[in-house]
Amino acid sequence: NKLTFLQMMGYGMSYASFASIEVMSSPRFAHKRIGYLAACQGFNQNTEVILLTTNLLQKELRSAVGGNGMYEAGLAINCISNIVTEDLARDVLPELTNLTSHPQPYLRKKAVLCLFKLFMKYPQALRLTFDKIQECLEDSDSSVVSCAVNVVTELSDKNPKNYLHLAPAFFQLLTQSQNNWMLIKVVKLLGSLVPEEPRLARKLLEPLAAMVQSTHAKSLLYEAVYTITLCLPYCRKADGSMPASVPTIVQLCGKTLRDFCADKDQNLKYLGLVGFSSLRQ
Repeated sequence: NKLTFLQMMGYGMSYASFASIEVMSSPRFAHKRIGYLAACQGFNQNTEVILLTTNLLQKELRSAVGGNGMYEAGLAINCISNIVTEDLARDVLPELTNLTSHPQPYLRKKAVLCLFKLFMKYPQALRLTFDKIQECLEDSDSSVVSCAVNVVTELSDKNPKNYLHLAPAFFQLLTQSQNNWMLIKVVKLLGSLVPEEPRLARKLLEPLAAMVQSTHAKSLLYEAVYTITLCLPYCRKADGSMPASVPTIVQLCGKTLRDFCADKDQNLKYLGLVGFSSLRQ
């Protein structure tokens, strides 16, 4: 406890790495939790003793498979996401992947999010485990689905084309989910896929327009309007005409952005101006 406090005050605690590992190995959960916290705060990519934690972390992850040790595995997952190196990612990948199918949503969502950190250090893991991420998009628990959406959205930021085959699953989430924070990610991802598949633009117009009319969440409202402005250039039909609903939708977007610009909040004013700039293009 004292070491973690000193670290938060700006003092290094690398000299206590071995002590941290000893406390991580404690059979008492209260002690173990402090040890994992110390590791998260004090370890970095150059900490040599990370190699000594591999067996311990694998043991903690495996302990949850039989139904026991769920919270110990949660501590291990949190720690891995903070201290992961390429070697550690390669070693714990099988155990972490298995936890994406664990009966408890608590571990499934933690495992999915931690996999993203592993992908950053060990890119080959993405090919080996992406099927599990896809399965989580259809999970029965909404929090697990939300975590999977976040992971896919972050992965697609660099190359959306690789995730074009997931468009049907994300479109289903767009029309069925009531989770505003997840919908923001879904709308962003679908908007990034439109240049890769222009036919998607016309399909998105109606659901996004319905979202603009129904939601009261300013963040989701702006993302929906902004994505509509990204879709409009790709809505033109083969004969050069636009869908009949486009003028009404453009008017709806204009009214919404005008309300943003008229708001007292300077951030909303700025978003309104950005939206108008995109709508004009």
